[in-house]
This record gives sequence, structure tokens and C-alpha cells, in this order.
Amino acid sequence: MFAALGRFAFRRRRVVLGLTGLFVIFAVVWGSGVFGALGSGGYTPPGVEANRTEELLESAFGRDAEDVDAIAVYVNPAGVGNVEDPAFAGPVTAALDGLDDADVLAVSSYWTPGLRPAERAEFVSADGNATYAVITLEGADQTARLAAYERVTEGLRAGGGVQTYLGGGFTSESQLQALATSDLGTSLAISLPLLLIVLVLVFRGLVAAAIPLALGILAILGSLVLLRMLTAVTEISIFALEISAFLGLGLAIDYGLFMVSRYREELRRTGDPEAALVATTSTAGRTVAFSGLTVVVALTGLLLFPQPASHSFGLGGITVVLFNTLGAIVVLPAMLAVLGHRIDALHLPGRRREETAGDVGFWAGLSRAIMRRPLPWLGGAALVLAVAIAPIAGLAPGLTNHRYLPDSNEGQVALRMINEEFPAGGPAATRMNIAVVGDATPADLDAYVAQVAATPGAQGAELRRAQPGLAHVTVGWAGEVDDPQNLRLVELLRAQGPPPGAESVLVGGWGGPALALDANAATLDRLPLVIGFVAVVTFLLLFLAFGSLVLPLKAVLVAFLSQAAAFGIIVWGFQEGGLATIMGFTPTGTTDLWTLALISVIAFGLVTDYEVFIVSRIREAYLATGDNETAVATGLQRSGALITRAAVLMIVVVATLGVVANSLFLATVGVGLTLAVVIDATLVRGVLVPAMMRLVGDANWWLPGPLRALHSRIGFTEGGPVDIRPDIDEHRERVSAR
Repeated sequence: MFAALGRFAFRRRRVVLGLTGLFVIFAVVWGSGVFGALGSGGYTPPGVEANRTEELLESAFGRDAEDVDAIAVYVNPAGVGNVEDPAFAGPVTAALDGLDDADVLAVSSYWTPGLRPAERAEFVSADGNATYAVITLEGADQTARLAAYERVTEGLRAGGGVQTYLGGGFTSESQLQALATSDLGTSLAISLPLLLIVLVLVFRGLVAAAIPLALGILAILGSLVLLRMLTAVTEISIFALEISAFLGLGLAIDYGLFMVSRYREELRRTGDPEAALVATTSTAGRTVAFSGLTVVVALTGLLLFPQPASHSFGLGGITVVLFNTLGAIVVLPAMLAVLGHRIDALHLPGRRREETAGDVGFWAGLSRAIMRRPLPWLGGAALVLAVAIAPIAGLAPGLTNHRYLPDSNEGQVALRMINEEFPAGGPAATRMNIAVVGDATPADLDAYVAQVAATPGAQGAELRRAQPGLAHVTVGWAGEVDDPQNLRLVELLRAQGPPPGAESVLVGGWGGPALALDANAATLDRLPLVIGFVAVVTFLLLFLAFGSLVLPLKAVLVAFLSQAAAFGIIVWGFQEGGLATIMGFTPTGTTDLWTLALISVIAFGLVTDYEVFIVSRIREAYLATGDNETAVATGLQRSGALITRAAVLMIVVVATLGVVANSLFLATVGVGLTLAVVIDATLVRGVLVPAMMRLVGDANWWLPGPLRALHSRIGFTEGGPVDIRPDIDEHRERVSAR
């Protein structure tokens, strides 16, 4: 099959490239419209108690006019400490009065009619120089309210030089979306030139370096088209574009590197462009296709999480990887067919790096040194991994919110001012909602409210609304949504049970502690299923590729070790603040479990991707020699440098995202993936793999008779083994002659 693809790409190269050119034009014109079709919601697991509480209360009572959807803080530019100064009050009231009633349900401010003096005082800062307004938005659900918020954002800003800072849950969502879009452009603008420089250094030529980069740009354009198609059938998060773009770019560069390197190797060996291309697609092309399949399997795990955003990440990633794979085995070979020997054109001065063909060289020498004393090397690597993994013991689950914005972002500034400069317990105070289901008497409801108010961590309670069969109680809380005392408050309220006469109580609140508790619980509930699915399906795929039971098991094990080490450093770096000084952020003190799950699934696909390339070369050598140690040394020598270069290129992409990201969420994802790739490409692939394969010996290739027969029928093989012994002998003679 892959040999046929190579012949097709060579003989129909102009047709393939012509169609690709038309697709590029279409992607630029139509695909770029995806930016206006992406959303920023979908991070709340549907069906959890926090959501059911809100849905029940809103369906029965409608929206509460005191719900805090957004906060606008206004600072007097004159600095005279008087909110009634006409130069200050005029622009502020004009902005609030001009809001569209179709988008705004209620506005509460210092100038709201009917307020008592004590209530007005709650809207005034301690120095008297600032005030704020609380906005309740119209909309049937959170998505509609976010759209309403974005329509009134500019209207909330007062003129006349008045400083305006917007805050609240919808501000955080909107700002995180805006930052994601700008971060994507910045990271691509930085990473693309860096990638070109690294590729030129790797290939020692401009033409060869441009091929993987062209495939990367094609992958990004393809991701725009595929994501826009998906927006027609489901909501896709703006963050999916970010993830898909850097994942598509990184894998395209990797796949392009593998294909171009193998083509140059085969071209030097055969001297015939068509034969070299057929050999390339039969070997590297097959491995790329299989590697893409393993990444797709890992990304499919995201579809099993309950959060809708997980589904958009998964769908975006899957489609981009499929496009990448298709481009690498069809479009890229057509480009190579057109270039032929000119793949080495525009080479840099100096001697071109020659790929080592045999089992002699740096990587072969390193693997043999490790295999001579596998236990000490294995123990040392295990110790380093254990140190990296250790901080996971202190993981504190949390929720992504305004704290993931930069300290200078207005979403952070507004809430900081509310907490530090205004009276506590005012209209902007945070409250949870409790739905009391059943016919409790007024006296029993009053007693229940008093019980709620006396619960440790509660900041007062109030009976807001009641009707036959349902009552709405609010309870205040202070601090961050994922502070331990607030999570404990939710647990205590749910454990108290309903008042006499009532059937049940539900505790919720958009963006509050109940949602933080429920969101992390939903992620943890699905995590065993996701891990099990990804591990089992990956094991089966690697069995079909390697014809072994031991190697797939080892691959899955070391992939999880890489991730665990990366997670430990993430907890240390972001939750505990170990990277705060270097990266310039304020630690949140918690870690969003869903973010870790996202990193885990993507990282699993990436590190398994490298496993496929390394073990494929080792298996090729083993089939030719029948000697385990020679196969490991030869396979690592043939793939070690290439995998290292691929890892460096991937690191350029994901690390750039992590460094330039203004959102702590994207910074965590970028740095987390960087750590996973670095750990896997060095400690795991360079040390653990040869040490473990040496200890296991020929059992690496063990397969019971029935399974061997099954593999011979359905395994992912392409022809017979490649005889590399002449290459090994020739290289040994050349080295000896030196």
C-alpha cells in the first residue's frame, strides 16, 4: 500500500501539487473565517449538581436580578474622593443608563433609586474615589449571556477620562478567549522563524529545510478548514484552535523531518529519485501513518471527558493529525518527487552531516554503555523520575478562573479593588445558591437558613424566593472558589440534608465552589476510563506494529512515567510557584485537574509517537540481524539523532507557546508538553529504553504462536525486513580505517 502511494506521488506529482495549491487558496479565503465562529465556553461538565441547581432555580423563578454576571469598577480621574462629583458621576451614569435592555436584566449601582444610605455606602471605596456597578445579563444560558456581555462591554466603559475596569466570570471568559487568539499569532510569529533556523542547521540546506516547514504551514491552514467545518455541527472552543495549530505545526515538522531525512538517506543509497521515494513511503511513510494513528487514539480519549470543551479539543486535534498524516504521505512525497536530487540545493557551506548507517556512533555507543550496566543506569533514571514525580503528592485541585489572567489584566484589577478597597459583603459579594425541593413550612425554612448561616465557612444566608415545592436560599462565601474552606462548605451543606417537609437540597452557583468541586470530581470520575481506553488501544496498535507483547507494554509504561514526571514539575512550578519568578506570574496555589488531563492525553500521543519511530528502527535491525543488543544499538544510532532533532523542533513550538502565553492556562499547557517531550526524548528514550530492552533481552520480541499467526495476517507490516547488514559492515570498516 505505502509503496503504491510512493509510486502514485511520483507519477502524479503535478496533479497532487496542483490540487494542494487550490486547497491552500480555499483555506486562506474560507478557512480563516473560523476565528469568528469559535466560542470560549464548554468547560462546565453538564449534569453535575452545581449546574442542575441553577437550571432548576432559573426554570422556576427566572433569573435573579441580584445575580452578579459582571462588575464595572469606575475610578474618579480628578482624585478628589467624591463619587457625586458631576465630572465623575455624569460619565458613569450615562454609560449605565445607555445599556441595552435586551442584553441587561438589571444594574445595581450607587445611583440606583430607592437605596438606603447604608446600601449606597457599600458602592463607595474607602477613599471615596471609586465606585462600582453590578450587572445582571439577559440570556437563556451561559453562552447567550457571554454573547450579551461582549455586546455591552464597550457600553460599560465611561467617558470623560474615567478609568473603567471590568471584572466577573464573563470578563474572565472573554479575556481568556481574546488572549488565546493573540497568543496564537504571537507564538506562530516567533516559532516559525526559529523552526526554519533549526531545520537549516539540521539539513544543512535551505530547500530541504523548507519542506517540513511548508508541510507545517499547510497543516495550520488545513486545521482552519477542518475546525470551521466542525463549528457547523458543534461548538468549538477558541482554545481548540490554539491547541490544534501548535499540535498540527509540531507534528507536521516532525513528520516532514522523518520523511525528508529518510528520502535523502535512500537517495544516497540508490541514486534513483523514484526508487528512493518508494522506499521512503514504504518505511518512513508507513511509520508516519501508524504514528499518526497512535496520536489520534490518544486524542480520542478527550472525547470521553464530560466537558464539552474536551470534545472540541479532541475533535480539533484528531482532524488536524489526520490531515497532517495525509499531507506527509501524499503531498510531501509529491514535493520530493518534483525536487529529486535538488533536495540538497542551496546547501550551506561546510561538510553536510552524514547519517550513520550502522551500529557505531554516538547513540550506538551510549546505548552499548547503558546495556553493559543496565541496572545502575535504570536505577539512576528511576531516581531522577521519582524526584520529578514527588510534588504530585501535594497537588491541590482547583478551577481555572480570573487568576489565570495576567496580574495587570482588568479582570484581575477589578476584583482586587473590590476585595481591597470596598466594604465586604456588598452587592458584589460572592454567594452560592441552594435549591430546597419540597414543601417545607416557613418556620422550617427559617430554621434551615439559620442552620446554613451557622455552617463553618458560610458568610451569612438568606431566603431569596419561595413557591410551593421549591425555595431559593443563598449563602455567602469569601476567598477563592477552590479554597479548602469553601470546598468544605459545599460538602457540609450537601451533607446536612433538607429541612423537615422538603425532599432534597441542591447546592450550586455558576463559577463558585460547588462548580469547582463538581468539575474536578467529574474529571476524576472519567480519568480511569480515559487512561484505560488510551492504554489498551495503544497497546493493541503497538502489538500490530511490533509483533510483540513486551514492547507495547513497555511503551505504555514509559509514556505514563514521562507524564507523571512532567506533572510533578507542573505542580512545583505553577501551583507552588517554582517558575513564578522566571515566567512572571502569581501562583494560584491550586491545579486544574482538567488542564492536567488535557496535557496528559496530548503528551501521551506525542511520546508514543517517538516510541513508534525508535522501536520501528530497532525492529527493522532485529529482523535483519536477529541480535537484540545489535538491534538496539543500530536502531538508536539510526533514530536517536533524528528523534532528538524532532523533539527539539516540537519543543520550539510548544515552549514558545508556554513562554509567550499571557494566560496561565496556555502557559501551563505549553510548559507541560515541553517537559513531557524533554523528559521522554532524553531520560526515557536515551536511558530507560536501552536499559529495559537489555534486561528483557530476546523476550522483547516474544509472541505466543497463536498471536504470531494473528500478527502475520493483520499486523501493520510492509514487505519483508530490510537487510541492513551490508550497511553495518561497511560503516564498521570505514570507522576502522579512520
